[in-house]
Amino acid sequence: MAELDIRQIAVLRDNYVYLARDPETDACAAVDPAVAPPVLAMLQDLGWRLSHILCTHHHHDHVGGNLELKRATGCTIVGNRADADRIPGIDVMVSEGEEITVGSQVARVFDVSGHTRGHIAYWFPGSRAAFVGDTLFALGCGRLFEGTPAEMWRSLCKLRDLPAETRIYCGHEYTESNAAFALTLDPDNEALIARAERIRALRREGRPTVPSVLAEEQATNPFLRADEAALQRAVGLVDADPVATFAEIRRRKDSF
Repeated sequence: MAELDIRQIAVLRDNYVYLARDPETDACAAVDPAVAPPVLAMLQDLGWRLSHILCTHHHHDHVGGNLELKRATGCTIVGNRADADRIPGIDVMVSEGEEITVGSQVARVFDVSGHTRGHIAYWFPGSRAAFVGDTLFALGCGRLFEGTPAEMWRSLCKLRDLPAETRIYCGHEYTESNAAFALTLDPDNEALIARAERIRALRREGRPTVPSVLAEEQATNPFLRADEAALQRAVGLVDADPVATFAEIRRRKDSF
């Protein structure tokens, strides 16, 4: 089976919207469309037809274009059953463990609450792609607006356990700042040092750092490594519960 053809649209200040087209059927999903006009423009340029919107969570900078896109294309809007009252125009409601199809492509739904209650992610194993919204960022994770550290740690562990070759399509371009923070905790991590330099070079050229590959996140993202002794030592919580370590890392990032 052919993999999804994925295109990235930079919108607002630092958001990413994704178009994911199934080449076998021409079905096409927009993931987290913050605004409609850039999405409609790219669809027209590519000659693609929008069939679905996949929503990870209810924040306006992820669903703000839902209704305009639905009016323009008649697409089907997919979102979390538990958060349906906050997803504009929702048609199909899904929950943890269920699947959604975009043409011949099948995505598994994960509940990854923490940033918000009812946050979900879509994993397309056949395309080595996970659309994770604001739960996992390149070298970071989302703020805990509605969830607890324990909930967010569980959610991150679900994503961490995906195959190492999975590409992580997150909702924002935060990577340069995330790298600077990660280096305060893990300054001797050679993989992180090299990655931070690549990130700085990409941003100097105005190029995106997203998507990232999960294997690199597993090796360098401090929020995925709260159960490692090196990160526990870095925050003064030797042999601590990973949730406590994660909470301290998140607290430090919130004030970084």
